[in-house]
Amino acid sequence: MVYLTLFATAFAAATLLPAYSEILLGTLLAKGYGPFWLWFAATTGNTLGSVVNGIIGRQVDRFKHKRWFPMTEVQLHNARNRFNRFGQWSLLLGWLPIGGDALTLVGGIMRVPWLNFVILVGIGKGLRYAIVLWLVLSAYGPETEALVSGLVFSG
Repeated sequence: MVYLTLFATAFAAATLLPAYSEILLGTLLAKGYGPFWLWFAATTGNTLGSVVNGIIGRQVDRFKHKRWFPMTEVQLHNARNRFNRFGQWSLLLGWLPIGGDALTLVGGIMRVPWLNFVILVGIGKGLRYAIVLWLVLSAYGPETEALVSGLVFSG
């Protein structure tokens, strides 16, 4: 149940909802839960939350024929081509606390292929959670190695 709670919190944190999965991740790690499963639950939840942003972004096509829409269909097509050629790598930064959610929304608007979207966002989110875990574990000092070896797949 703890891992499901972390998953849900990380999912919400990737959307526009206010949630702070890093705090919960660090707390659960300090309580002795397995780092691998914590990392897996947080990364999976946060990545899937970003997929929701991508789905919302893909809905922009519903409005492209409206008079108030800021781009013509040709401009949107050209922007998508440029973004898919060069800009989709920016999805690696989808973990950023400021602007990361917007990047995943733009990835949806620009129709980044789903496989690329999930892989790039997942790598960025996974690295962020790995760094959070490492920072918390390094706060334990010399006993970190024993803590990790005893907890990696337990919990």
